[in-house]
Amino acid sequence: MKLGFKLIAEAYGPLEIVEQAVRAEAAGFDFVEVSDHFHPWVSEHEHSGFAFSMLAATAAKTSTIGLATGVTCPFIRYHPAVIAQAAATTAILSGGRFTLGVGAGERLNEHVVGAGWPAVAARHEMLREALEIIRLLWSGGYQSYDGKHLRLEDARVFDLPDVLPQIAVAAGGPFAARIAGELGDALFATEPKGELVTAYEKAGGSGPKYAEIPLAWAESADEGAESARRLFRFGVTGWKVQSELPNPVNFDAATTLVTADHMKDQFACGPDVARHLEVAKQFTEAGYDHLALINAGPDMDGFFDFFANELGPALRNG
Repeated sequence: MKLGFKLIAEAYGPLEIVEQAVRAEAAGFDFVEVSDHFHPWVSEHEHSGFAFSMLAATAAKTSTIGLATGVTCPFIRYHPAVIAQAAATTAILSGGRFTLGVGAGERLNEHVVGAGWPAVAARHEMLREALEIIRLLWSGGYQSYDGKHLRLEDARVFDLPDVLPQIAVAAGGPFAARIAGELGDALFATEPKGELVTAYEKAGGSGPKYAEIPLAWAESADEGAESARRLFRFGVTGWKVQSELPNPVNFDAATTLVTADHMKDQFACGPDVARHLEVAKQFTEAGYDHLALINAGPDMDGFFDFFANELGPALRNG
């Protein structure tokens, strides 16, 4: 099992994100993954730095910790050719430590370029085509592609790493999990759904299974739950809502009735190691082996100490 740390780029500025990655390496994490957003989720979030710039800076300031996007939508706001180039460069700069996490995206980030927001079935088709384009460009030489949704014309990525990055495909349901098994190297999920692992493996997937673990470390459970409500209440709306709303004001409206007690149902809130292990266990029992720990609590330094001294050893020994 590998233990990672979620860099919440919507809640912290770019310099702080890089510093958190440095602290995560010192605390003993195996990898970090950073969200790739254009807009933040809710009004309490005041940031949304460019993921690949933060990863490049992190690569320069660290030496062993793995790096990943969590996750990038490689179409609409980006063209997959740009992501193929960005991922290849990041892999070179990090000495092979980079994993490209991809998914079908959210309206929150993709609508900004004015290209519309397709239905979910079309988004899955576009994700499949984007992965085919990325793989094609990573095979070297000049390449072209003429798909149903996406095109590539006489393009080449000149700087390719000796070892190509793994691609982890995010899935909220079995269809996307099958795409991960067919075209990805790993699965990425945010819920402890064992059926996603099953669908991924039935489609031929045999690589890592990433999952984000919702935690909120604080001196008390109530303090952790209130911090989680402020920073992560959007998460209780479910993926069908998260993928469809366009701006933070819409998520504020959709989460007006979410309370701190609601957050306690999903997040491990407070200082109790046993509760944090209980939440993580849901994911390991579902088959996930790369756990990216979220800290939605108010004290990041306290969380890193908690992980280094208590939670990390308990997870690795459990």
